[in-house]
Amino acid sequence: MFKKILVANRGEIALRVQRACREMGIKAVMVYSEADREAKYVKLADEAVCIGPAPSGQSYLNMPAIISAAEVTDAEAIHPGYGFLSENADFAERVEQSGFQFIGPTPESIRLMGDKVSAKQAMTKAGVPCVPGSEGQLPEEAAAIRRIAKSVGYPVIIKAAGGGGGRGMRVVHTEAALMGAVQTTRAEAAAAFGNPAVYLEKFLQNPRHIEIQVLADKHKNAVYLGERDCSMQRRHQKVIEEAPAPGIARRLIERIGERCVAACKKTGYRGAGTFEFLYENGEFYFIEMNTRVQVEHPVTEWITGVDIVRTQIMVAAGEKLPFTQRQIQLRGHAIECRINAEDPFKFTPSPGRITAWHAPGGPGVRVDSHVYANYFVPPHYDSMIGKIIAHGDTREQAIARMQTALAETVLEGIHSNIALHRELMVDAKFRAGGTNIHYLEGWLGERQR
Repeated sequence: MFKKILVANRGEIALRVQRACREMGIKAVMVYSEADREAKYVKLADEAVCIGPAPSGQSYLNMPAIISAAEVTDAEAIHPGYGFLSENADFAERVEQSGFQFIGPTPESIRLMGDKVSAKQAMTKAGVPCVPGSEGQLPEEAAAIRRIAKSVGYPVIIKAAGGGGGRGMRVVHTEAALMGAVQTTRAEAAAAFGNPAVYLEKFLQNPRHIEIQVLADKHKNAVYLGERDCSMQRRHQKVIEEAPAPGIARRLIERIGERCVAACKKTGYRGAGTFEFLYENGEFYFIEMNTRVQVEHPVTEWITGVDIVRTQIMVAAGEKLPFTQRQIQLRGHAIECRINAEDPFKFTPSPGRITAWHAPGGPGVRVDSHVYANYFVPPHYDSMIGKIIAHGDTREQAIARMQTALAETVLEGIHSNIALHRELMVDAKFRAGGTNIHYLEGWLGERQR
């Protein structure tokens, strides 16, 4: 087992990894930008290294600075968290070429899954169902593109091969709008991801977003940890996540979970990963794989009892998975609300100093957050400042506990989206379960009328 790990991230995930290291008797080196000097995990660190000024391009995305910090502190491995460099194959390669263990998949796996075209091709070969669409990236000829779109059937969606996080995609309803959408998406993809390649898929009208969490080791063992429903989204960004997904038969989940495990074994995947699907009319359609720990991993941890971050570290050190598929048992229901420093209904960011902070507690409540009273939320990064997770024997109990937790939470000095979550917890459609990925956008539109 490693003696020292460098955590190449910030915010709540940096604290989450630091806690896992401490529990395992591993020293954690925390890197930070000048804007994060006062962060809780920096104050609690065994060692901390400033890697640059506030802009992430000069700090959390600065590969030489991060690797130098690992060298001067004699760290043995680097945990990338999520976001920033966590799915950057070049970074994973440089980490391992520098003599450190990357706590995540191989650079080859990250490249395979990072390009949405090659990922779809690999999943098709592994027997994982995909959304009908183009075979590979779209050709240059307009006539060929029109033929592909016609065979798939409108509406279609144009997606960037190197995209992610809801960026680089455009819905097309008619042939007249097709070529303009392709050209615009190509230009956006080249600018945002350095890769102009785009592909085309059938646009599903009312799908749910369901994902399967997997863990795999270097010894060809792999398991899936049930599913999560992440359909409550705004602009392709998740707002609420839960596990298990309400109203989907277990036999369907088991079938798709087994296919995900088979795909891991076939592609030689290691570490934690998430297969993301659109689910409509009883069918699953693969859209992408995230080759890292997810923001919403706590809901899966709660219903399975598996510590995903600890297991990531164990398999990176070469250990076998400490459980088999048969030993994974789902217990109860868990819901996560992402807490963002932003106006709850206009969604404008609200950085600044937190003048009062009281985290909720009680049975079945977990809070993952790096903030504290008098903490200054910097304006340079994502607005998420924490997550509240509630667990119950039933979905109804989990919702009730989440309502209590949200009512108890005190956050003053800045705006937050807690008021949004309080309203959603009493919404009849959410409480019934099974809303699609467009529901929250529609709900917000109705509310603003």
